[in-house]
Amino acid sequence: MGTGRRSGRRDQEATNVPEASTAAANAPRSLAEALRARDDVALTALLHARPDLLNPVPGDVTQLATRAGTRASVVRALDRLDRFALQTAEALAVAPDPCPYPVLEELLTGSGGENAQDATARDALPRALGTLRDQALVWGDDDRLRLVRTARELLAPSAQRPSPTGLGPTVAEATAGMSPTRIQEIVAAAGLPATHDPVSAVAALTGLFTDPERMSALLDEAPAEAHQVLGRLVWGPPYGEVTPDPTPPVRWLRDRGLLLPASARTVVLPREVALHLRGGLAHRRTEPLAPVVGVHREHRPQLVDANAAGQALAALATVEELVKSWEHAGPLVLRAGGLAVRDLKRTAAALDTTESEAAFWVELAYAAGLLASDGEADERYAPTPAFDDWRELPPAERWAVLAAAWLPATRTPGLVGEQDAKGRTLSALGPDLDRSAAPEVRRRVLDLVGELPEGGVPDPEAVLERLAWERPARGTSDLRARLARWALHEAEVLGVTGRGALSAFGRALLEHGDPAGLLAPLLPDPVDHVLLQADLTAVAPGPLLRPLAEMLAVLAEVESKGGATVYRFTPGSVRRALDSGQAASDLHAFLAEHSRTPVPQPLAYLIDDVARRHGHLRVGAASSYVRCDDDAMLGEILADRRSAALGLRRLAPTVLAAQADPAALLDGLRAMGYAPAAESRTGDVLVARADAHRTPARSAPVPVPDGPPVPDATLLGAAVRAIRAGDLAATAVRKEPAAASPGAPGELPRTSAAETLATVQAAALTGSAVWIGYVNADGAASQRVIAPVRVEGGFVTGYDHTADEVRTYALHRITGVAELAEDQV
Repeated sequence: MGTGRRSGRRDQEATNVPEASTAAANAPRSLAEALRARDDVALTALLHARPDLLNPVPGDVTQLATRAGTRASVVRALDRLDRFALQTAEALAVAPDPCPYPVLEELLTGSGGENAQDATARDALPRALGTLRDQALVWGDDDRLRLVRTARELLAPSAQRPSPTGLGPTVAEATAGMSPTRIQEIVAAAGLPATHDPVSAVAALTGLFTDPERMSALLDEAPAEAHQVLGRLVWGPPYGEVTPDPTPPVRWLRDRGLLLPASARTVVLPREVALHLRGGLAHRRTEPLAPVVGVHREHRPQLVDANAAGQALAALATVEELVKSWEHAGPLVLRAGGLAVRDLKRTAAALDTTESEAAFWVELAYAAGLLASDGEADERYAPTPAFDDWRELPPAERWAVLAAAWLPATRTPGLVGEQDAKGRTLSALGPDLDRSAAPEVRRRVLDLVGELPEGGVPDPEAVLERLAWERPARGTSDLRARLARWALHEAEVLGVTGRGALSAFGRALLEHGDPAGLLAPLLPDPVDHVLLQADLTAVAPGPLLRPLAEMLAVLAEVESKGGATVYRFTPGSVRRALDSGQAASDLHAFLAEHSRTPVPQPLAYLIDDVARRHGHLRVGAASSYVRCDDDAMLGEILADRRSAALGLRRLAPTVLAAQADPAALLDGLRAMGYAPAAESRTGDVLVARADAHRTPARSAPVPVPDGPPVPDATLLGAAVRAIRAGDLAATAVRKEPAAASPGAPGELPRTSAAETLATVQAAALTGSAVWIGYVNADGAASQRVIAPVRVEGGFVTGYDHTADEVRTYALHRITGVAELAEDQV
């Protein structure tokens, strides 16, 4: 019976060996072979996930694999992995190469008992591994998983670049520079028999540290203090400093190789020892599942929409007020570009907001193309012609323009006031505010908010945790977290969200980019009247019609904003209206027409009093002069000590000459309490209405892309066909001439012009296909498989199997030609 069992086992082994050998022989031996085995759908998915591989389109699969393994491309791919996929790649970087699937699973779930976290990681591992395979970061079958070499170099631990796993080097790596005598001493102290060479000694020590039973027995002999030392190093960092005369516990560990020297004063915990102490885990805590973003608070959807609509209306008013304030004398452009700090402070004061908020509104108007620099010698910021067109749009459409500019913008106003890498302060509208990750983070934040039920408000910290899981930072930068916080705040002040929840028109903005239809019913209609009050104020019960708002902005000062704007009439504001060419009767008629309440007597008296004194003094250019029919008033001005700086002297009873220019003279007399008016050379009152300044036509700034653009289906399809065609030409089996010397695999043997002509002519006569090397007019070399049909005039015309069409090639550009093998024809 025993013989039968042994014989049966041998038969079974004899049967399994060829199967295993066949599987190993069929397994891909390189990343290029693994990619070549993919179907077109999988290859398209790779190019879509890693669009940098398409610039330029690879000539064949070998070029694609080479490009997929370059450092820049691998770094970009790793930066786009979620946390568990990245943890899986980090585990593969510290695993044997190649790594069987069970070994990888143990690194992520541990070799201890079963628990819920282990089960979750085990269930999530196929998805994470599939992601790494899809992006060509891992290749090979489950029994021989291989991490791309560049990724292994980036993720494997070293003294200069610790691994996120907290693991150190292997025993073999840590003992690479150690003397053979010292290695034999460690082997002997660990209770292992001596070996004849260092390689077998290191292998024996590695075998001890990876044997759970023998390793447990060795650690049972360790002093209690030694366990404390190991406990401080086990989860990383694995390096520790020692003195020239270490303590007995450290000496005990060092003598047995449980700590190995990394330098004269540093020891390191070998990877095999750490994994045993960790129970086989590569990470202290795996995160296989994305954090859930739940409802933190909830509001009625109608309340959310109303609140967001109010914010949208306020945003429109703020942007319009900002751009209009720059249309006469906008701020100067700094020599290095951008807005000066003092100008940003003035803007913030004018908008009654903080400097950070003012920077956001300035950048938003710039992104929407409403303001720009005028490009003149004395360069200033001013409204663009697009601002006038924008103001004529209905309110909902004006807001849609702002929101459509904000969503894809890469300029980041939250950085204003910070310093760049060279210590220079970043300014609003400056050249260094673009962050290519901003649109993707902004869109993802809004998507997470939009996934909640209507009216649902997420916890901002939960949103940040989710983003950190989806795209973990492999460095120390917290830019994505800051971008997310800014996105939540900007969405609220702009009106995309209301009370933290996504509004209905905000959802429309994300889904199809046309929120105006949903926003318009929520905005109040402009009103054509105000309510005048006895305390020299006027209340606008809603947004005013533009002509009314523009006239009221000249006649009165804005005292408070909100749902109802309060205007205050002052002598200065009334004088400003008179300076603009209005008469007192015009102002009385305007107020009577647009007020739902009677014009209060104090306001009428204020207008008449300012109008009575307005223009009583006349200022002109002499250098300048003051003219007045009341010579007593001119004497009063001369006697006033405050007029000394104006350099006044009497030319005639009714005329004073001044050394100051007319503008300074006007300001000086007004500061003294008078109400002078400027006059022309003919003696007429000058209307002090400045023409609104506009820049030449300017386009809105283009967002800086985050890497190459995502290719569309047409480009992907063409790229896959081109790669397949080039691969067909590169891998076609060819007949080699008997006299030809063997070349490198895939290299076309050089043929003379006569041989090339004879071969393609023969192929045209027989209707067979040939393999050619061709260099086009741009110097790009390619390999083609063609079936010649006509050879004449120095050109060969034939069906190109690689391009799947009939093409013509110049014979002098064909570098070589070879016939295909019989089974390839």
